[in-house]
Amino acid sequence: MSSFMNHREDSVVSVDEASTKDNVTYYKINVKVGPVRWNVLHRYSDFVELHEKLVADHGVAKELLPPKKVIRNKTPKFVEQRREALSEYLKNVFNYLRLTMPSVFAHFLDFHLYDIFFLLQDLAKKFFLEGDKLLQSEKSHKFTPMELHAISERLKVACPLTERIDQMYDFSHVLDFCSQLRAINIEGSYEKLGTSNIVPNNLQFDLIPFKSLVDLKILGVPMACIQSVGGLRDTLVSLSVFTASVVSLNEFLLVDILHKDPSSIADTVKWKRLSVINFASNNIQNVDWAIRLVPRLQHLSLTSNKLTELCDISCLHDLRVLNLSMNSFSVCDNWHAKIGNIVKIDLSQNKVETLQGFSRLYSLESLNLSCNAISDVEEVQHICRLPCLEDLWLTANPVASSIDYRVKVIEQFNARMAEICLDNEKASEKELDTARVLQALRVVKEGKTPSFLQNNNTSHSFNKS
Repeated sequence: MSSFMNHREDSVVSVDEASTKDNVTYYKINVKVGPVRWNVLHRYSDFVELHEKLVADHGVAKELLPPKKVIRNKTPKFVEQRREALSEYLKNVFNYLRLTMPSVFAHFLDFHLYDIFFLLQDLAKKFFLEGDKLLQSEKSHKFTPMELHAISERLKVACPLTERIDQMYDFSHVLDFCSQLRAINIEGSYEKLGTSNIVPNNLQFDLIPFKSLVDLKILGVPMACIQSVGGLRDTLVSLSVFTASVVSLNEFLLVDILHKDPSSIADTVKWKRLSVINFASNNIQNVDWAIRLVPRLQHLSLTSNKLTELCDISCLHDLRVLNLSMNSFSVCDNWHAKIGNIVKIDLSQNKVETLQGFSRLYSLESLNLSCNAISDVEEVQHICRLPCLEDLWLTANPVASSIDYRVKVIEQFNARMAEICLDNEKASEKELDTARVLQALRVVKEGKTPSFLQNNNTSHSFNKS
């Protein structure tokens, strides 16, 4: 990102090209500030408007701008002559105003889009005028890596010599706004910004200014861009990181920790309030030890990653919701020993073939196994005795295409068959009647009394006594 304050003497402007579109001539201004380059298109009338302001307010000589020409001002020869004259004009004005760089001139050259100092001036003005309204009306404020990089770099330097006297542009308005925000979105990009050579995802920043942040969403920003999380370990409640090519959770949880050895990690790096984590659409292959740094985690979503097995996360005593959809699970052995008192599991769009591993998840209320590889309806026997299970999804499995699929599944829940919601739909009276017949046939075959008959007999004996 451009830093004119640090590269005053290594900054140049020139008008190198002219082009005509719809009978209008545009002059292409190339700007170079240190290693950063961009270009701006302006008509001659834009130069005239700028010049009038510079003459009136900044002491630029009136005769410096090449004059207008009414007749034959579209000929190639004239356009080339004007381009050369405008280039000379810009160079002279730029050298004259290099130390003060007034806002009107900076905006004409698009410094407010690509330069740290001038971008922050626009942000300060925006937050000064609209900050209170934004804080009240926005659910979440959106930042770009450019803006966060500018804020982080500005914090590293003393007040620049060209800091504007007008309090509207004071950097403190930016810091005050950031310190009050409770939710932000950060959206990155690998595409060059505008006409510049700046790639947003190559810019580093920190999150120190956000003193009250509760909800953080990051979209398409590499974790290497983040240098520090500041005080977020004490305030953050919800964290979402999408399409950021994350391989391990500790890329964010320990982003500012140099030595990531488990034995050397102190309690000070634990996330004290973080209860919701969503790392959807990344490249995570396993849940590593860093998950222990989030002791109050209640909701973990790792949908659309590359997971094949679940490690022991039983240390997360508050974990209730686990979303592992769109991964590569095929075997789920002994999950009761790995996840504790889980309430809801989403394993849709995996490769699961058996339900045996869920047989002892006694607190489980909802299990989504749609779009897997379950082919035998008898697999339901492994989960039919779970006392809290109410919602079950098996749609788009091979078993779901079998004859009387719903009835055969519901029947296995015995006395609780009316309570089960299968594939988002509770059993109809017709299905329940059929299921009771199937259940009677099953238990007669096994030499037992059907559960619904046991209930009736118990009631009859009580009335008789």
